Amino acid sequence: MSMLTPPGMGGKYRIKGDRYPRMRRPRGRRRLILGTVAGLAAAGLLGWGTLQLVDVFSGDGTPASASDSDSRACATPAAAKNGAPSSASPPLKGATAPKPKSITVNVLNATERSGLAQSTADELEKRGFKVGKVGNAPGSLDKKVKAEGLLLAAPGAENTTRLKVLGTQLEGADTKYDDRDGDEVDLVLGDGFKKLTPQKDAKDALAALSGTVPAASASPRC
Repeated sequence: MSMLTPPGMGGKYRIKGDRYPRMRRPRGRRRLILGTVAGLAAAGLLGWGTLQLVDVFSGDGTPASASDSDSRACATPAAAKNGAPSSASPPLKGATAPKPKSITVNVLNATERSGLAQSTADELEKRGFKVGKVGNAPGSLDKKVKAEGLLLAAPGAENTTRLKVLGTQLEGADTKYDDRDGDEVDLVLGDGFKKLTPQKDAKDALAALSGTVPAASASPRC
């Protein structure tokens, strides 16, 4: 008998040399573990299927189509639909934008560049505006306008709309009101002036201000 065998034990439990009996795990526990894993997997699949059904039948009851995705991707901002840059003035509310031919514009030069007022007045006239006085700015403004331009008019809702229309021709011009009388407006050219807004862009901005959409931009393509 081996010295490792306790007294009174023998037979198949007898330990000989360096060999020991192998203990096997009960088969019932293994089956229980496999059953638990299978149950969890089935529950996961059932939950995923439920979520898919909820997604399909929620809303209008039909899954989203590829055309719906394309239409959402092709959504056009309001400014682009109007054919105007994002910085353009919003459409007038409760008032109709006057036609350029009904607006008398005095073009005044506040810079040291000669001939600037006359060339600008000629261009405004080509665009449909009625030109009034053309000359140098008064002493209070001469060489004191650093921006591209300054729009001046008497206070009042009608003159405000006139300045908005004129502002489509020179984006970035400042706007002020003075104590004058009448409905004439001034365009004072400043040191930052280079040229009027390109005619096409000005036309689109004017259409956006009037709440109309140019034909070329009525049906944008994605």
